[in-house]
Amino acid sequence: MRQAAGILIVFLAGFVVMVLEIIGARFLARDFGSSFYVWVSQIGVVLAALAVGYGCGGALADRLQRLGWLALLLVPSGLVTYCIPWFEPPLVNAIIQRHPADAPISALWQKLDPALGSALVFFLPCAALAAISPYMIRVAARQLTSVGRISGLIYAASTVGSIAGVFISGYVLIEQMTISNIFRTTGVLTVLLGVLCWVIDGWFGGEETGP
Repeated sequence: MRQAAGILIVFLAGFVVMVLEIIGARFLARDFGSSFYVWVSQIGVVLAALAVGYGCGGALADRLQRLGWLALLLVPSGLVTYCIPWFEPPLVNAIIQRHPADAPISALWQKLDPALGSALVFFLPCAALAAISPYMIRVAARQLTSVGRISGLIYAASTVGSIAGVFISGYVLIEQMTISNIFRTTGVLTVLLGVLCWVIDGWFGGEETGP
């Protein structure tokens, strides 16, 4: 039971990150245009968020060593994601409108504005989700002899979730749901991930949680 729950958590975290990346680029394109720079910005910001999340997740796991603490990251992250349709427009408008209306935007800011918008909207939720994998490895790997196997399973599950997120976002969600509803659904899913971490921690306490 707890093995399946651990794999499910990292799978869903990987899934949500890629939904935010793919749908987020489509969302930003409304204001910045469907340019190469929007995709470069979104990919770069998400990768930076993953790097920060992995580092912080590992450090937090060494200090806290309980799965329930992830709820304090995931629940606020889910609420932020749920609210993206409301707070993204004024943020992006502020980025665009800071340029003089009577002068063209410089080539440099045409490249950097999408990155700034992406960072303000998507960096924190993606970093919080990225913290799950290293945290789960630390919680699950109680013996050094099993660290390699557990790490491999957890990162494999996260990567499979990311693959699913790419194709489901591109082939299903974008055709069946509005972008705003995708963010709301993703936010609810992230909150539920936090609740699941808290529930599993309550059931099993400090016991091994991963594969």
